[in-house]
Amino acid sequence: MKIAIAQLNPVIGDFFNNATRMINRTQQAKANGCDLVVFPELSICGYPPLDLLEDREFVESGINALQWLINHIDGIGVIAGCVLRNPDKEGKRLHNAAVLFENGRILHQVNKSLLPAYDVFDESRYFEPGKSNRPIDWKGKKIGLTICEDVWNDKSIFPNRLYHTDPVEMLVQAGADMLINISASVYHHDKPAFRTRMLSAIATKYRVPLIYANQVGGSDSILFDGASMIFDREGRLCARARDFEEDMVFWNADAVADDSCELHEHAKSATESVLKALIMGVRDYVTKCGFQNVVIGLSGGIDSALVLAVAYLALGPEHVQAVFMPSRYTSRDNYEDTRQLADNFGVDCRTIPIDAIFQEFIQSMQIDYQEDNPGVVEQNIQARIRGSILMAISNSNNSLVLSTGNKSELAVGYCTLYGDMNGGLAVISDVPKTLVYEIARFINTPAERIPKRILEKAPSAELKPNQTDQDDLPPYDILDAVLKAYVEELKTSAEIVQMGFEQNLVRDIIARIDRNEYKRFQAAPGLKVTSRAFGFGRRYPLAKRHQRDWSVQRLKNS
Repeated sequence: MKIAIAQLNPVIGDFFNNATRMINRTQQAKANGCDLVVFPELSICGYPPLDLLEDREFVESGINALQWLINHIDGIGVIAGCVLRNPDKEGKRLHNAAVLFENGRILHQVNKSLLPAYDVFDESRYFEPGKSNRPIDWKGKKIGLTICEDVWNDKSIFPNRLYHTDPVEMLVQAGADMLINISASVYHHDKPAFRTRMLSAIATKYRVPLIYANQVGGSDSILFDGASMIFDREGRLCARARDFEEDMVFWNADAVADDSCELHEHAKSATESVLKALIMGVRDYVTKCGFQNVVIGLSGGIDSALVLAVAYLALGPEHVQAVFMPSRYTSRDNYEDTRQLADNFGVDCRTIPIDAIFQEFIQSMQIDYQEDNPGVVEQNIQARIRGSILMAISNSNNSLVLSTGNKSELAVGYCTLYGDMNGGLAVISDVPKTLVYEIARFINTPAERIPKRILEKAPSAELKPNQTDQDDLPPYDILDAVLKAYVEELKTSAEIVQMGFEQNLVRDIIARIDRNEYKRFQAAPGLKVTSRAFGFGRRYPLAKRHQRDWSVQRLKNS
């Protein structure tokens, strides 16, 4: 049996174009002599459709698109992910389903058993879980078909499992001699390596080949890296699609192992992987939202430089407008570095000074302003003037503003609402400051594109004389370590202190993170590249009084 994985980047709800591209890929697989082509989870409607699943017309369109595919494909088997109605009178009205069809007939249907409800997932809100799953005999194989999360519950890999059953184990016990998993597995920078090890271990454990077809592309904040894979019964990786782009791989299940390897190019490091994810995320968000051009405010600092580089790599220089908005506090270095940066990437850069606007604002508001020591009010006014200018340019040419704040700043509220937080997409809002530097250095290999001085200068908002970030924040290496422990690893303050950090510093950082939830709630959507990002997958109340110093022991003693 020769199998193709067609790794697609669907647009949610674009049924006709998604289905047309599926037909084109099927024809390609058929021309290559394949018996079966496998598409990712919910490939017909795109993942995740969220509350569009409550729209009956959306569901009906997806079912019609599936039937259209069935009617237009023959001579090859197809496995595709789709939304189907639950025929039972009880339970949620929909299933997250996978179907195998051939020559005008559905031969097999599987409904997803394990419905994730953590991080960015909320599938139990919409779907009824599948109650049973048996292998299908097809072309001499007993195929065990699963959907995404169904393969993420092996007790030897996850000792503290979220679910009581393991669909893969049940399929193998029922006689499956080939496993196929269609997936929409959300990316974060530690996940590709773990996922490869996990799938290899499952294939090895059960001594059966495992075919894994993953979605690729950006869906708002959520990114899918693709990297679809096939493992033989020894757990050896024998086919792999590219990461972060559409691709197709072929595998002959009956061929000698050494003759069937097809391993396409991949990121060679976690840093490169994150950069590729950001590039894909910007390109998909901009184009899927109907834009062609973006506008970015440049400051002469590392964050805006990285966002410019990502936008350039995603869209090309002709679709990127840079704007430099100096004030009396802007250093001469930043004038020079901004110009050099724009020239290096071939991007047009406008200079719009803000001093006259700032002075008019101060006078109109009758603010007691000290030029040598402006307060928070005056500093925020500068940021909001710049934000308003960017939005005006956005309105004038129908471009999307890309905001430039990083995860470290967003965490502790070192940003201005309606100022530097303005934008349609927060490109690096899930990239800690230390990783910002790593990616910038990677971009500069082998040739310098981001000016060296931008990488070496002390970070500064330049909203008052001689200002640096470290006037108000801990060193970024310390801040990022605490941030990772608290937000991504969910450690308590006591556990973080035990890692070797000073107690008052830990309490201060955590307090800042907690009290700035209201700012993040109003931020533009950001691209998720870590295991836990602010925004869509992290839901905290804005009005709260959680006194973290009230430990269990203190309550017992009171």
